[in-house]
Order: sequence, then structure tokens, then C-alpha cells
Amino acid sequence: MTSSAASAATWLVGDVGATNARFGLVSPERELLHTRTLAVADHPTIADAITTYLGERGALPMPHQGAIAIASAVTGDRVAMTNHPWSFSISALKSQLGFSRLEVINDFTALALALPHLSPEDRRPVGGGAPSAGAPLGVLGPGSGLGVSGLVPAGKGWIALAGEGGHATMAPATDRESAVLDRMRRHFDHVSAERVLSGPGLVNLYNTLTMLNGVPSRGYTAAQITDPEIGAADSVCAEATSLFCAMLGTMAGNLALTLGARGGIYVGGGIVPRLGQRFAQSPFRARFEAKGRFSEYLAAIPTWVVTHPLPAFLGCAAVLSG
Repeated sequence: MTSSAASAATWLVGDVGATNARFGLVSPERELLHTRTLAVADHPTIADAITTYLGERGALPMPHQGAIAIASAVTGDRVAMTNHPWSFSISALKSQLGFSRLEVINDFTALALALPHLSPEDRRPVGGGAPSAGAPLGVLGPGSGLGVSGLVPAGKGWIALAGEGGHATMAPATDRESAVLDRMRRHFDHVSAERVLSGPGLVNLYNTLTMLNGVPSRGYTAAQITDPEIGAADSVCAEATSLFCAMLGTMAGNLALTLGARGGIYVGGGIVPRLGQRFAQSPFRARFEAKGRFSEYLAAIPTWVVTHPLPAFLGCAAVLSG
């Protein structure tokens, strides 16, 4: 941290999910000055979590502006998280913090806004294709839920889409996937993409496959299901991981077609980056391109895994500097 940066005004940025709340202080030049991750379960409210974080900022100035990316639909002043009990009023939170400006946006809207600011080192290619200049970008990513967004060019800038594509209906592409989704419909009134493409979704896939195979579930967590050593010894875990990657490819291809995202599709979230090279070797890219008459269209579109550790911070800073 430079002395000039430390003496400058600071902005609060945040990335709040169902498990972790990541907060940071950035300069108006978007330099990250300080960051910390808090467990959401340790704090009764988002205000408590932010206040705790700001109390640890050391000698850095107290921010008076902030932008928070959150795993929830943001359609008005009241925000209620989809996969966690936190709910709050944006205006009341702004007043409680004493901020002159507080922006709250969907976490994948923030990730979309970050895409133009990623360096080549912040993304890992999966498959071929090359971006078309001036074309839309798409982004999706499984974590505690499934986030989906896009970025549409507008003049010299971009417009980020605020949607809830993770709750679109999951469609099967094979007989095996049809059997899996049919069995899951006995337990859920709506089998959305998030029901299979998320941490809980991996558990749903694994448990459903054990039922279809007539074997007992070992009660694995998502992290255990995708663990390469466990997968080498447990064929159900290996199949669940493979199905997860393939079905994510289906959703990514659907997103590319829907947005005309010839600028590329990015995969973020907390799960896929940890799969490393196994994801590149998975059925993801083949399934992404498997759209019949439009296979050539999709083969020309690049896909990347976002490897930047805090991409939502880049999106939040873009909102505040805009």
C-alpha cells in the first residue's frame, strides 16, 4: 500500500453470498487497500457485518460511499437474500452507515461489470473461439446458488443485465439427465438450473444418482463430491461431477444463444475455478457447442473461467466510478 493511497478517500466494496461476506476498501483509482472475509453466519445482520469490517480498517479513512454485490434479486429498496435470512432496506443501511452513497447490486451484475477490467491473467480459456469486438458478453457461475448475467455494449460503455437466470428451468440433453431430472421433480416443485448447478445442486445430483443406481448415499458434501481422490474411488461422485460440468455447458450455450454473446462466455462462482484443469477436460465445452444447427456459431465463441480472486470488487468499483 502506498502512502498516497492510504491517505486518499476510500470506497467500501463488498461481495455478499450465503456463506461468506467479503468486504474491501478501494481508492477512487480502484486500488485495493484492505480486504477481509467474514462468515455470514457469525453476524445477525449485514449492518453488523459491515460495521465489524469497518472497525478493522486500521488507519485508513472511513468510507462515505460504497457498493455491495449481493446474492439476491435487487428490485427496489428492500433486499431479501435468496439463500440466507439476511434482509434489509438499502436506504436504512445507507443512513445507519452514514454514507452519502450506497449502491446495492446483484452479485452477478457486479461480475458482469468486472469483465472488461479483467486482465489475461485473470481468466483461463476453455476450448477455442475468439471474441467478436463490440458483441455482448455472458457470465454464469455456480456457488451457493447459480448466478447469471450479461454485458451489452452501449455506446462507449456497457450495460449490465440484472436477471435471475439461475432459476430458469433445467433442461436435459441426454437420457441419463432426463432420468435424473425426472427423479428430482419428485422432490422439488420446480427443478431450476440452480437445483443442479450449485453447491447444494452437486449434493442433489449425487443423491439422485445413488437412488438411480440403488446404492446408499455416503452423505458427501459438494467439496467431497468434486474431490479428485474421492472421485477416483467412488464412481457416483465422478459421474455427479461430470454431469455437473456437462449441464453447466448446456446452460452456458443457452446463455450464449440468448444474448448473442459472441464476445465470450465467462464462468465464475466458487466451484469451477477450484476444479482447475479437470474442468477444461470435462464435457463442458463439448456440451456448450452441442446445439445442432448452431454448433458452428457456438464453436466460434470463446469460454473462460474467471480466476481473479475478487472480481465483484472490480464491478463494484466500476459502479462507483461511473
